[in-house]
Amino acid sequence: MNNEELKEKVIEKLQTIFDPEIPVSIYELGLIYEISILPINNVQIVMTLTAPSCPAAQTIPVEVDQKVREIEGVNDVHVAVTWTPTWNKSMMSEAAQLELGFM
Repeated sequence: MNNEELKEKVIEKLQTIFDPEIPVSIYELGLIYEISILPINNVQIVMTLTAPSCPAAQTIPVEVDQKVREIEGVNDVHVAVTWTPTWNKSMMSEAAQLELGFM
């Protein structure tokens, strides 16, 4: 599997992870800032959360790590949480905005 195929698999997996307070995947919410496929199929993900005080702040990054490791061919996973730039509603996909009634 090439890097682009692996990245697609990572995105598919991220679309199965939901913020417990919002019925939308973390990918559609715009919480994933960067997905990098590094040599030997190591995956690096830079993400944020809706707020530093988010009750899922401890669990969502762990769930991201665990689910991406389930993908066949992934060697290692590194998940980094950043607060820059600060997440806001405009980062959500159009589908997420529709789902949540922001459009």
